[in-house]
Parts: sequence; C-alpha cells; structure tokens
Amino acid sequence: MSLGVAAIPELHLADKVWRVNWGLMLVVTLIAGVGFLALYSAGRMNLEPWALKHATRYGAAFVLALAVAMVDIRFWMRLAYPVYLVSLVMLLAVDIVGKGAMGAQRWLVLGPLQIQPSELMKVALVMALARYYHNLAREEVGRIVYVAPPLLAILAPVALVMVQPDLGTALVLLFAGAAVMFAAGVKLWMFIVAVAGAVASLPIGWSLMREYQRNRVLTFLDPDRDPLGAGYHITQSKIAIGSGGLFGKGYGQGTQSALNFLPEKQTDFIFTMWTEENGLLGAVVLLGLFAALLAYGFFIARGSRNHFGRVLAMGITVNIFLYVFINVAMVMGLIPVVGVPLPLVSYGGTAMLTVMFACGLLQGVAIHRDLLIPRNP
Repeated sequence: MSLGVAAIPELHLADKVWRVNWGLMLVVTLIAGVGFLALYSAGRMNLEPWALKHATRYGAAFVLALAVAMVDIRFWMRLAYPVYLVSLVMLLAVDIVGKGAMGAQRWLVLGPLQIQPSELMKVALVMALARYYHNLAREEVGRIVYVAPPLLAILAPVALVMVQPDLGTALVLLFAGAAVMFAAGVKLWMFIVAVAGAVASLPIGWSLMREYQRNRVLTFLDPDRDPLGAGYHITQSKIAIGSGGLFGKGYGQGTQSALNFLPEKQTDFIFTMWTEENGLLGAVVLLGLFAALLAYGFFIARGSRNHFGRVLAMGITVNIFLYVFINVAMVMGLIPVVGVPLPLVSYGGTAMLTVMFACGLLQGVAIHRDLLIPRNP
C-alpha cells in the first residue's frame, strides 16, 4: 500500500543514519547528564536511589528515539489519531482505577510498569493536531467550523487531567495545543476571543479548584501568608537559589537539599538544587543547553517541506519550552507551584520516555524533511 508520493527516492537505513542530527542528540545527552549529576548529588553522592535508574532509563530512551527517527514520518502520521485515542482512554482509566500519591491520582499500574498517561498525552495531542491540520487546505484553517474539532481534542484531555488533579500538565496541554493551532494558521482574533472568555470564566474556575490549588495561588500572590504551610515549598526554593550566588556552594554541598529543607529535590525542584550547588553560572549553562535544544527544534520545523512535519516539530518544540518555562518559573516564584518536571533532568520514567519519543519524532522530521506528503482526498 502506497504511503504517499515522495519528492526524493526512498531513503535506506544508511541514508537515514547519515541524516540524523547528531548535534541535537549531543545536546539532549548533555542535558540528561546534568540530570544524572544532580540526582547523584540528591542521593548524597550515591547512585541509588535515583541516579543509576535515570542513566539506565536514558540509555533505553536514547535507543528508542533513534528507532522512532528511522521510521517513515508518514507512518507516525497514520498512527496519530490512534495514539491520541489510546492516550485519552488511558486518562479515563486513571480516574477509575488509577494509583494515587500525594493527593493526586495520575498513574496507571500495568504489571511492573507505572505509567503516567498525562505525559503521553502531551505528545499524542501534538501528533493528532499536526495530522488534522496537514489535511486542511489553507483557506479552511481559519474557518470556525474547522476550529471546533481541534478545540475539542484539546479540551477533552485538559478536563481529564484537571480531575486528577494536575494543573501544571493541564496548562502544558492547553498552551501547546493553542500554539499548534496558531502555527497552523488559525486567525489571531480567535485566540483573543478565547483569552477573553477564559478571563471571564475565572470565577467559575476558582470555584472548581481544590483547596490546595487555591492556597498555591494565594501563596504566589503573598508568599509570606503561610511560610510554614502552603508557602513552605516556594520559600525554601527561593532561599536555596539565592544562597547559591554566582558560582554556587559547590557540587554536593547544597545545605537546603542535604538537610531536606528542599521538598521534592529529585523531581519538581531539581533546578533549585542544581542552582544552589552550581550558582547562577550552572543555571545559565543548563538553560543554555535547553535553548540549544529549542533552536534545533525550530530550525528542523522550518526545514521540513511537508506540513505535517512542520507542525509536528513546532508543536514538540513548544511543548519542551513549556516544560522548561513552567518548571523554572515555578521554583523561582514567578508563577504558582504546579507539578511539572524539568525534562531530562527530573527523576521520572514516563516523562523521560515521552520527551525522548518526542525527540525521536523531531529527528524523524529532520531525516524526512524533503518528503512531500499529499493531503488525504
């Protein structure tokens, strides 16, 4: 069965390996290396309980990314809708039989595996939207009737994730979906109307929020209102970041993390721990690596000759940006505390595999950049 009309001869495996953007893979590996160092320090200079698993997962995820990249990009386009539907069903399953922890129900236990479907949905949503907009003519993109399906595709998982509750992931899904729609050519006035509607519905949203979520917002507005309760996390995070100074306290010498004043130092607050030990210089190096990763994603999107690849690469790039922006802004007190890990640095298996799968798709777009994929009739 034909997959489409290509502008170039079919690529052999050797050709695909030659086209791999190894610079991107180097940057990704360096970021994961920072994660290993941070988790080694968080474990008090021991490989257990986090650093060794992080390294092992990255090794497996690296192979996964390369395998994904070798697959024809049209195959992933065909799988976009099924992957989205499976992810949506898994989100529904979380609400019914999911495993809870720390006041949230976000995981599915499948034998020895513990999966967080909301992480999978971040990539699945971008894939589905990229396929949808690939099959629309330019003049159809801006019509209201064609805006409804992607809007529903975004709001359905956002609602399911909010029920868990996971405000951080819900925001990533919402903004990533909006970014894909904007990149696909949806008119600006529609976003203005949507933002106005969101602002008008804030009172309703406030009434639906859990008590701890309201406390996080109030603490963000006034961090000193409850320094030993709702404001404890962000207060300790600011102390740790500020005490790092220009060059940090030294690798493995962070007092806030070593004395367990810093909560969730291996996951959501790992950037805080890294900055305390390595200072502003270490923070700039890590953020510079993420900036390089985003630049690779942007130029891969620009270089794709097929619309599916362009939208997919741009959506993945925006997704990674939102991961980084929300996590760093959160631990610095610039936005309320929400549960978003720092990609490739925070400890977590599902997040690691999801980000590397996304990087594999980015590589796939780069490898198949000259492929022309016609719209479905």
